[in-house]
Amino acid sequence: MQRQMRGALEMSAAMVISGTIGWFVIRSGQPLADLLFWRCAFGALTLVAVCAALGLLRRRLLTLRVVALAALGGAALVLNWLLIFASFSHASISIATAVYNTQPFMLVGLGALFFSERLTAVKLAWLGIAFAGVLLIAEAKPGGGSHGASYVLGILMALGAAFFYAIAAIVAKQLDGTPPHLIALVQVCVGSVLLAPFANLAELPKNAGVWGTHLAMGVVYTGLVFTLLYGAIQKLPTHMAGALSFIYPVVAIGVDYLAFGQRLHPAQLLGAAAILLAAAGMTLGWTLPGLKKRAPSAPD
Repeated sequence: MQRQMRGALEMSAAMVISGTIGWFVIRSGQPLADLLFWRCAFGALTLVAVCAALGLLRRRLLTLRVVALAALGGAALVLNWLLIFASFSHASISIATAVYNTQPFMLVGLGALFFSERLTAVKLAWLGIAFAGVLLIAEAKPGGGSHGASYVLGILMALGAAFFYAIAAIVAKQLDGTPPHLIALVQVCVGSVLLAPFANLAELPKNAGVWGTHLAMGVVYTGLVFTLLYGAIQKLPTHMAGALSFIYPVVAIGVDYLAFGQRLHPAQLLGAAAILLAAAGMTLGWTLPGLKKRAPSAPD
């Protein structure tokens, strides 16, 4: 019980910190390529220290297959970060975060496409509710002074970010048995290499505040959050980890309201609620009235 309580606290802390990242990115005022490069670089240094402390820096754990798959996941993660952070300035943190929570449905779709996983009536029903939520948000009046085209672009970016997150999750699933902290280390190392050509490394920041921003992104929002998250997942049952993950969008929407005065219009609010409800239903295995989960067939 004590182990589970510690896991719940770690997961909650990771989600609360993650929920403030949109505010941090916007307030930093840094170019995305620079911000993400240093996030990966300082995140890698932090995760090297964590992996060394956990005794994970062993050659037998880093096979060619592990490195190749983790690198593929790292590329997907970088695209995920680029798209979700860029979407904040187009569709607001609240809307982008709500749409981003279509991730479970991207995972289900990819699972059905590549791994022949069965789509049940319940899953399709939740998917329909989430899709209706996205349509409500897309059709709603843009907030925060955004223009219609920019608003729709932000929604599409958030959907793209969710897709690439699902790709990274699918790849990580193929690395079952590999310590997740080690996977994250390879991913951020790959991210540093991919982002280096686009970052302004010719003129390094001279302002201590800018370095503080980059350190916070790497050490706190990457190294610390990944360590808390993966430590929690190892201690918690799946349903509890899934439930606690919804702290993130709630905090993000609250921060957007408090920091930027972002108020959702009724249609946006309804759409966001539909997406989050459907994502919770899918993640936690809820059923819907009139629909039953099909019991798995008995083995021959």
